Amino acid sequence: MTRLSLSTCKTLPYDPAFVDIGIVHLGAGAFHRAHMADYTDAVLAKGDRRWAILGASLRAPDTRDALKGQDWLYTLAESDESGERCRVIGSLRGVLVAPENPQALIEAMCLPSVKIVSLTVTEKGYCHDPATGELNDQHPDILHDLSHPDSPRSAPGFLVEAIRARKARGLPPFTVLCCDNLPANGRTVAKVVGRLAELRSPALGAYVAEHIAFPATMVDRIVPATTDADRARIAAATGLEDQWPVVTEVFTDWVIEDNFPQGRPDWAARFVTDIAPFETMKLRLLNGAHSSMSYLGYLAGHETIADCMKDEALAHFVRHLMNAEVTSTLTVPPGTDVSAYKQALLTRFRNPGLRHRTWQIAMDGSQKLPQRLLGTIRDRLKESAPIDALALGVAAWMRYVTGVDETGNAIDVRDPLKDELRAKADAAGLDAQRLAPALLSIDRIFGRDLPADHRFTTAVTAALDSLIRHGSRKTYENFRSTHP
Repeated sequence: MTRLSLSTCKTLPYDPAFVDIGIVHLGAGAFHRAHMADYTDAVLAKGDRRWAILGASLRAPDTRDALKGQDWLYTLAESDESGERCRVIGSLRGVLVAPENPQALIEAMCLPSVKIVSLTVTEKGYCHDPATGELNDQHPDILHDLSHPDSPRSAPGFLVEAIRARKARGLPPFTVLCCDNLPANGRTVAKVVGRLAELRSPALGAYVAEHIAFPATMVDRIVPATTDADRARIAAATGLEDQWPVVTEVFTDWVIEDNFPQGRPDWAARFVTDIAPFETMKLRLLNGAHSSMSYLGYLAGHETIADCMKDEALAHFVRHLMNAEVTSTLTVPPGTDVSAYKQALLTRFRNPGLRHRTWQIAMDGSQKLPQRLLGTIRDRLKESAPIDALALGVAAWMRYVTGVDETGNAIDVRDPLKDELRAKADAAGLDAQRLAPALLSIDRIFGRDLPADHRFTTAVTAALDSLIRHGSRKTYENFRSTHP
């Protein structure tokens, strides 16, 4: 079959050879290519050719190796209940692999045409303490970057060195645009980058604080990992072989704090002055439900989120989590119908075209729990409100990270703290009275307030005990009977 390339693709409305690099993006994975690159492709198609993207991988060469032979083009396959539609994206104009040549990435970030450096490096990529949002200055990558600032490993390290280099060359600073699911993501990244710059030198720290813009964002699109079955299906539909297409849903949303001193593309996003209500609503409703469902569903044998939603008892748990426990903690953005948003989420979760694996969502739970569940729990406890569903979500994570499922098979736990989690779990054994306090003692996740609150510890321990004694399916079936 003919491979996708500039010579074989006849559908792009612009010539990617005649665009300028305006954005360097760290973490050019599937989510970026289904979200920001899609929005940017539309800008280029309208005639503003200043905003093409140069991607970078901070770890592996997979994306570069897959896309280089097809002139960086890839297929975006969007699905809903009516079917799947494919189109080619051309906004990504290259991918650098940072470990192979760190200096090349720094030089790219210093191109005079670059106005924005954006990121989707996942929560763990910021080398911070998820419970506090502060830089973990003992993180191995941060220690390396302080000792070898001209060949960094971490996303904050690359940002700080490129900021320093642009300043030294008299170039205006770029805007740092975080597109990851961090609470107050702009302020969090500003804090992390500012602290690392300050550790490099007080003057550099002051420059970051005064001159670098960190607008906050809320990103919303479900993007499962691409499978070989996806590749085969998309090739059959388009007639072109694509080594790394991206599959996603038709729904997409992007809310951005409008703070771009050097200019920005005219993205079809919502530009606002206060991102917090949008961010909190998405993190707590969509991401909180996703994480809780992924742990409970995986333990019950469900491979995908769509499979979870076919299980009426588990779907009931999700609705209860959203309606009875999360919604009361939200400040609903003006003009937003939160009931319609929740109903749309349930429809999106049921999308049969998205094989979003519970195992994929379950990754990096230690980095995700604080913003997806624990913030909601803190707000509920302040109001002396029940946290039964939220506590069950936390307990399901605890059961999952033991690394052994309900049939005795190993769970491939992917988490930056997996060794610590497994050590504590192994020492405690499958005993909720021992396992819950062992995991709650990790203050990088839970802080010091939640482990000291008996309402929280009691609820989590009871939920964990049920998961261990009765299994996930029986536990959430019992939850439905006691929470109609």
